[in-house]
Amino acid sequence: MTGAEKRTALITGGAKGIGFACAEALEASGYNVKVIGRDLEALKSCDFDYEVCDVTSESAVTEVFAKIGRVDILVNNAGIASTAPVHRTTLSDWNNAFAVNATGAFLCTRAVLAGMRQRNWGRVITIASTASQSGAPYIAAYAASKHAVLGLMRVVASEVEGSGVTANSVCPTFVRTEMTQQSVRKIVELTGKTPLEAEQTLANQSALNRLLEPQEVAAAVVYLSSDLAGAVNGQSIIIDGGTTQQ
Repeated sequence: MTGAEKRTALITGGAKGIGFACAEALEASGYNVKVIGRDLEALKSCDFDYEVCDVTSESAVTEVFAKIGRVDILVNNAGIASTAPVHRTTLSDWNNAFAVNATGAFLCTRAVLAGMRQRNWGRVITIASTASQSGAPYIAAYAASKHAVLGLMRVVASEVEGSGVTANSVCPTFVRTEMTQQSVRKIVELTGKTPLEAEQTLANQSALNRLLEPQEVAAAVVYLSSDLAGAVNGQSIIIDGGTTQQ
């Protein structure tokens, strides 16, 4: 894939964690990679073309995507998480989770769809979670927002079917990222477990009995970005060792 055929992949939250792994993997696969996010220091150090963008802001998304121009592959990766039982979940926590995880994916997807359809080719890939497939204690805002974005991808898939554009989700269990380390620290604070024990508590929630590496998630994204995945639309690729089966 060279020259005029080289496609552009844009990753939200692409300077860290899963997003950065996706950026590296897509670049290695021959794509022109751009990343956006809110953390300027991380963006400066990621070695990819970047733009600062708050994906929860309609005006910011409109402005930045107009500046970037053609996007062939959109990876909706930007996300946040908080933990609390439902009766202690604040409205602010709830709204923030939906703003980043769901509204952000909606705004970015909306910004690229028309161009993809005009070109009769495009890929929209959203990093969801196994929390989009089932419920678990203490993650009401996170799980509900991930369920929402899973529904969004299914609606987009139904609207673009047959057009050469696809929309899919990747749903990993706990991944070795900064977000997961925040969960580890929370477990340590609440239970007195060691960091290693706290990490294993999370790892034990899937049949893998370990955390995923970001590169494992990126591999699924690379596949869904390819021409060979043109028949895959409206699907959820679950990466948890078989704990969740559909």
